[in-house]
Amino acid sequence: MFEPLLDRHRRPLRDLRISVTDRCNFRCTYCMPRDVFGPNYAFMDRRELLTFEEITRLAAVFRGLGIEKVRLTGGEPTLRRDLDRLVRMLAGLPGLDLTLTTNGSTLEGLAEPLASAGLKRVTVSLDSLDDAVFAKMNDANFPVARVLAGIEAAAKAGLRPIKVNCVVNRRINLGGVLDLARQFRGTPHVMRFIEFMDVGTTNGWRMDDVVPSRELIALIGKEWPIEPVEAGYPGEVAARWRYRDGSGEIGFISSVTQPFCRACNRARLSADGRLFTCLFGVQGHDLRGPLRAGASDAALADVIREAWRRRDDRYSELRSAETAGLPKIEMSFIGG
Repeated sequence: MFEPLLDRHRRPLRDLRISVTDRCNFRCTYCMPRDVFGPNYAFMDRRELLTFEEITRLAAVFRGLGIEKVRLTGGEPTLRRDLDRLVRMLAGLPGLDLTLTTNGSTLEGLAEPLASAGLKRVTVSLDSLDDAVFAKMNDANFPVARVLAGIEAAAKAGLRPIKVNCVVNRRINLGGVLDLARQFRGTPHVMRFIEFMDVGTTNGWRMDDVVPSRELIALIGKEWPIEPVEAGYPGEVAARWRYRDGSGEIGFISSVTQPFCRACNRARLSADGRLFTCLFGVQGHDLRGPLRAGASDAALADVIREAWRRRDDRYSELRSAETAGLPKIEMSFIGG
């Protein structure tokens, strides 16, 4: 018996993003710029991270409150040792849609064991097909070919449909948008383009770097006619489109120009056990403290209920010069 949990605006809690590590092998312009997260950056002590047992217990409490989907994020979640063991533990929770977001760097070797452990689907980040542009966006020390091999391995392992996410920055990778669309056109995979967001406080975000989704829709539609598709479920953040010739689906996430705060049904659990009710959160609600102090599942559920029912986050709707300087949690801790 699952108890639907509504916030003050009667938005249900349905989707939980769990960051399993604060580390990544990207130092990207999007969330972890190298001038901040360089070789001397002090990541969290391993003892500060939630254990697999703690993550699974909290996920079970969230499931009892109506959560339907758990997405493992980071940092880069595949850098967490023995990730397949955590997947197996979470897959034991009834009725849970278990997914993973990854940069694809290690996916080729992990896809099969993760699928065997119970993972359902993956979302892969890929900002360009050009190695030089890819490196400029992500400061990555691996080639695009490795990411493409990971996507192929995931498909063979049955992790479908695969969603491929590209964050578009006008100054860096706009010129490669059609190449990405062409790469995944005619496949079962869904290419999705995301407006460059001001996540965290270190990615040097500027509004003039944002390419509105309507511009991308026009660009792609001129090359291959596309048409809108109805949302797959309430609160879906990506606007779904399809190629009119039947060559597949494509998506656009317009979190800057068309905020979706009013329909948001996501909570985020940071690597150190803080609950955030918004991607642009400032201060999370501590769950690790009471968990390690011996709180019961009922007491943990009460903390979650109180946080969600009082939720009134609308950062994207309020985005302005006045909000630009507000402190925000970094993506490496909160996930996407």
